[in-house]
Amino acid sequence: MARKKNSRLYLTLGGAALILGFIVFAFWPRATMVDIGAVTQGPMQLTIDEEGRTRVQDSYVVSAPSAGRLRRVEVQAGDRVVGGQTIVARLLPAPLDPRARAQAAAGVDAAAAALRAAQEDAERAVADKKLADANLAREQRLWELNSTSRDAFETARRDAASAAASARAGQAGIEARRAELERARAELSGGGSGIDIRAPASGRVLKVTQESEATLASGAPIMEIGDTGGGLEVLVELLSTDAVQVAPGAAVTIEDWGGPGSLKGVVTRIEPQGFTKTSALGVEEQRVNTIVRLADATPARGSLGSGFRVEARIVVWQDQDAIIVPSSALFREQSDWAVFVVDGGRAKRRLVRIGRNNGAQAEVLQGLRKSEQVILYPAADLTDGARVRQRKAE
Repeated sequence: MARKKNSRLYLTLGGAALILGFIVFAFWPRATMVDIGAVTQGPMQLTIDEEGRTRVQDSYVVSAPSAGRLRRVEVQAGDRVVGGQTIVARLLPAPLDPRARAQAAAGVDAAAAALRAAQEDAERAVADKKLADANLAREQRLWELNSTSRDAFETARRDAASAAASARAGQAGIEARRAELERARAELSGGGSGIDIRAPASGRVLKVTQESEATLASGAPIMEIGDTGGGLEVLVELLSTDAVQVAPGAAVTIEDWGGPGSLKGVVTRIEPQGFTKTSALGVEEQRVNTIVRLADATPARGSLGSGFRVEARIVVWQDQDAIIVPSSALFREQSDWAVFVVDGGRAKRRLVRIGRNNGAQAEVLQGLRKSEQVILYPAADLTDGARVRQRKAE
């Protein structure tokens, strides 16, 4: 009987111990599954990312030099032209009505009078030059004989140079007045058989504004010409709060331009005048035009032309040897920044001092060392000293 009682006691105690073990195991704090990242050391950049569009640095609008009938334009967008040689359009002058003819005749008389006045001014300038040259020659002889002062000699030289410049300006004025007279006579005569309009610069035809034959007023645009090779730049409309952080000479990376890799650029100008622009969400924003010059050679840009959309990343700060922590590991501890460092399988809260933050990476100024492990996206209920284990990638 005593043996049976002892066996029953042992079984009862064993069962109780087993139940207690299950209870302890069930309620024992388990390690929290977390994502873990490493503190690294290397290059870091802070950039301003904004959409931009390409444009030609120097574009030329070809317009009608006078009122007339434009013949059909044969050149097309994309055609290459040579400045001063390629004929891009032909204009037949419009016949003059009585009022326009009277105005043209008056213009001829005015141009002729201006030419006579320019000739008289040129003759007076030549006479002044002769007098100044004679005075300089006299002062030169006196200077060689030590009979005049340096001031007098220098004054004579200055007067001679000024008179020579006035004489050259007088001749240039005559040529300009002659050109005006020829233009006025051509306008009075109706321009003859027609005017050949030549390309003002070498490059490509960017767009043809007026292709069909039509009657145009003086100054009406016909086409636009520009050099898409060496003269291509990017216009980026930055928020005014971002523009104040950018300085001329800042490096720029051009991405999503349609070709392989990325292109390099440099900020050349930030315009001083901002403007208001409404965003896609209907919010009014103050924007500032920022000009970026492409630094890559023309072959690297492929067929990139004017008016193409690109993504510009403007570097406003960089450090080649920064201590970097993932931004997702940071959280606020009152007014300070903090992280959870993984130490011996436990989470240790640590205050850190942060410098620049680009949204993905943050510069560590104090509090962390290279190769330390930190918890990414720490949960709100994660406590200091809690057991943690890295979550396996699925």
